[in-house]
Amino acid sequence: MSDNTNTHTHEHPGYGLYILVWAGLVGLTTITVALSGFNLASLTVVVAIAIAIVKSLLVTNYFMHVRTDSAVFKVFIFVCIAIFLVMIILTFFDLTYRFPLK
Repeated sequence: MSDNTNTHTHEHPGYGLYILVWAGLVGLTTITVALSGFNLASLTVVVAIAIAIVKSLLVTNYFMHVRTDSAVFKVFIFVCIAIFLVMIILTFFDLTYRFPLK
């Protein structure tokens, strides 16, 4: 018979870390809502996207356990994000040049 042993050892980080990440997510959401009341001109969207990126990284790394997964999953996620960004950039280029300013 074959010996089916699992070579991956993932230690559970404990509930304290999850509570800290959750508190960080709540804090970042509060900051996002508070910043919506301020007029930051063109920085409003940049700040909101930056906060959303940090929040998504927290969720991905801690709640989806990507930081402890193998490199194959990390490469796959990177390729998906790269393709998504290329599609968004191409969409904005199309919108930029579709209706030229007079």
